[in-house]
Amino acid sequence: MELGSVLKKLRREMDLSQDDVARYLTDKSCPATQKAVSKWERGDTIPNARQFLLLCELYNVRDVLAAFCGVPANRERLNSLGKKRVEEYIRLLERDIQFSEAPVAESHRIIRTIPLYDLPVSAGTGQFLDSDRYELIDVDETVPLSATFAVRISGDSMSPRYVDKQIVYVKPQQTLESGETGVFFLNGNAYCKILRMGKNTELISINRKYTPISISKYDELRVIGKVVG
Repeated sequence: MELGSVLKKLRREMDLSQDDVARYLTDKSCPATQKAVSKWERGDTIPNARQFLLLCELYNVRDVLAAFCGVPANRERLNSLGKKRVEEYIRLLERDIQFSEAPVAESHRIIRTIPLYDLPVSAGTGQFLDSDRYELIDVDETVPLSATFAVRISGDSMSPRYVDKQIVYVKPQQTLESGETGVFFLNGNAYCKILRMGKNTELISINRKYTPISISKYDELRVIGKVVG
């Protein structure tokens, strides 16, 4: 059975609507919409690793291979991408106390795994953030718990605070205060900038050689999250 069909079956068994699932993910600091849930169930897209973990938690799934592959401990029927996804999900489940038989040793600094999106957010000219392309990275206690994903900076407009190819950690949220640094979608492009609100709304670079980006009433601006590390 396809992943989407299994997700749909599990949701119905829990007597939940797609809106219920979207609200649950959003409440867990992993924003999702009813449309996204519908696309997962139709097989048009797939949830990322964190979303999948939360879905397993919501649907009371304990054996991922049994629930989604029908062949516990046998991955030979999966292609390379499927095997990679299984390994990612298992790593996440093992680090969750709810699913782990034994807690991670306190001496181990790595405490969780989050997705790093491999198309960089532009710190200069703007570049689209593809939410389906990522790799999982291990982070330790120095990364704030509120950060649920990371992006790699591209360009020098936020230097010297954030330099080219630096990884920054992001807390998903839909609003920011003036003066806070965040990740934004502006007319389809992704930016890491400082939000400045006053008479006009602008996205500001730290590097003074870049002029502020003014936001007009015709622009589509959306806050993806706040940079917290």
